[in-house]
Formats: sequence, structure tokens, C-alpha cells
Amino acid sequence: MPLPALKDFKRIVIKVGSSLLVDSAAGRVKRSWLVALAEDIAKLHGQGRDVLVVSSGSIALGRSRLKLPRGALKLEESQGAAAVGQIALARIWSEVLGQHGIEAGQILLTLNDTEERRRYLNARSTIGKLLDWRAVPVINENDTIATSEIRYGDNDRLAARVASMASADLLILLSDIDGLYDAPPTADNNAKLIPRVDAITAEIEAMAGAAGSELSRGGMRTKIEAAKIAVGAGAHMIIASGKIDHPLQAIAKGRRCTWFMTAANPVTSRKRWIAGTLEAKGTLTIDAGAVSALRAGKSLLPAGVIRIEGRFARGDAVVVRGPDGHEIGRGLVAYDADDAERIKGRSSGDILTILEIGGRAEMIHRDDLVIGPRPKT
Repeated sequence: MPLPALKDFKRIVIKVGSSLLVDSAAGRVKRSWLVALAEDIAKLHGQGRDVLVVSSGSIALGRSRLKLPRGALKLEESQGAAAVGQIALARIWSEVLGQHGIEAGQILLTLNDTEERRRYLNARSTIGKLLDWRAVPVINENDTIATSEIRYGDNDRLAARVASMASADLLILLSDIDGLYDAPPTADNNAKLIPRVDAITAEIEAMAGAAGSELSRGGMRTKIEAAKIAVGAGAHMIIASGKIDHPLQAIAKGRRCTWFMTAANPVTSRKRWIAGTLEAKGTLTIDAGAVSALRAGKSLLPAGVIRIEGRFARGDAVVVRGPDGHEIGRGLVAYDADDAERIKGRSSGDILTILEIGGRAEMIHRDDLVIGPRPKT
């Protein structure tokens, strides 16, 4: 089967590592390289694609600006350097994207933000709104507060989590190597690049090196872990060289890289997860009109809900039943049980008046809803 093309994708996450972005010897951003990358991003953006960037570099930039000595930094030194460097990093991204009329929005995440339900939903909503506004979210780990217990430690896996959170269909890891090889290319001149990976097998993992080995340290192992997350969420993933100008254009033109393929798409993967792995915390009973709307592919609006049962929180899985008690499907509810009770049967336009805060128009968005088969008659 032929490999996909960048034009085939709607929402793309691009991960940029510190070594590509920052000249460690000079302690400054590789501006000409970044300008070229911004041109690539602007081209995708201009074609109507959603683009997200996961960018490292805050500690390296802060270290340079503070003139800290070489060598390992203590935790509080790393956090302080990140605090200084993050301002510089955000400004640089804003500048290079702004030259193309694109607004950049900064989002700082920790491990907990992608693992805890409420934080995950809040981050997901922020990302979604920025994309609605046609801005480019620039995301980094929040190294100013993260400790070894609550941090990713590498932006490969963070980027994969972001791709899952944003329902992206492609993740691109720009690296100092142009893909996965069957042996370490620095040690074996006969090492061959693997252009396509259809399944992450034990053999593929072995090519990345055992956990904790010299080969895997800070390198290919974390990229394979990222690939597991991405393809499981319905996103293809690419490992490609970022050591060239215009790396995204190079991918588009067929330059050597490794594609990790997924058999699903972000929506179907998410719905499979909702249907099969989440325990329902409550029940929403809906009227006949809402049943018809859901079976036609619509979202569930508060106006169609006639009864609320259970104690659930925003983001929990709930069962949706028709007026006859038959299960229509399951979904992730957008409101806590108390708030859902207050707005049931009401127009979405009344939500702000009733709750005194703005909320989603939908009780359950169609992307968060799995509809079951019709009952046999």
C-alpha cells in the first residue's frame, strides 16, 4: 500500500525538540531554521489544516539567558531556568508565526493535566477553542512546577498525549535522526531505515533498544512509546529528520522517514474506548425527538433530556436511554449531575442564565457519544 500524503490529514501535531530549536553552544534559537519551519506550518495552516506545535527549549533558553554554568542542574535550578526561558520561547514562536498572520497560543501542561479527567477536559477545551479561532497552540511541559514524580521528562510522549487529546490524525516527531532503523545507524553502516510500521511488535521495540540502554536513553525508545499512544488513539505518526530547512515540505515531497500506521481514526478510536472500557456513572433518559436526533448523528442537547439519575462528574461515562427505558448508547457527559439536573429540558441558550457560567451547548457531544443498535421489533 502507498504511504499517505500530508494533504490527507486535517489535524497535525508537530513536535520540535530542544536540540533542533536551540544552538546549545551559542545558547540561542536557530532562528533561520525556525523561520523555515514556520513557513511550512503556515502553508499547512493556509490549506485549512489545524496545526499544533509541541515545543521544547525553555530550560535551554533560560539557562543561556541566566548564564548558568554547564553541567547538571538541580531541580529548582531547572525550574527557574524554565520560568525565564518559557517567556523567550513563547515570544519567538509568536514572532515567527505572526509573520504569516497566525496567532500563537501558549499552553503549559504537566503529566497530571493529561491523566486527571477534569484537567484533561479543560486542556482539551482550550486546545479546541484555539483551533476554532485558527490559532496555533504551542504546547510545552510546565517545567516550572513539574517534579520527577509528575512530569513526562520527554516531549515525545507528551506530543502523543496531545495528539490523542486533540483528536489529531497525524503526529510528526521532528528528530535528529530520519526514522527508525533496524540497527543503530551510528554503529552499523549497513543499518536500514524502516519506512513503514504497520504494527509495533516486539521486533520493532527491540530495534529501539531495551529500556535503560545507552541506545534508548533520550532517543528512539521514547518515540516508540509515543507511537503506541498515537496509533492507539487513531493517529498516524512520523519520525523524520528536523536537521534540514523546511522539514515538513521535505516530508510532503517524499523524503526518507518512518511512518507508524493506525487502522482507525481519532473519532472511532475514542468511541471504541468509550463503549468498551469506561464504567457508566449515571443515566440520562431522553425523549423520542432526541432519540431520533442521536440516531441521525446529532449531539445530545439539554432540551431532549427528561430525567437524570446517578452521581456523575463532568467527563464521566453515562448511559443514554430512550423514553421506553431502552439503552440508546453511552457517552461522556459535559456537565456534573447537579448542573445537568438544572438544565435538563431547557434550551442551550438558557444555560448561562441558569448556571451563571458559560458551558457547552451539548449535554453530550456527538464525538463523545456511541450509539448502539436499534432494538429488534
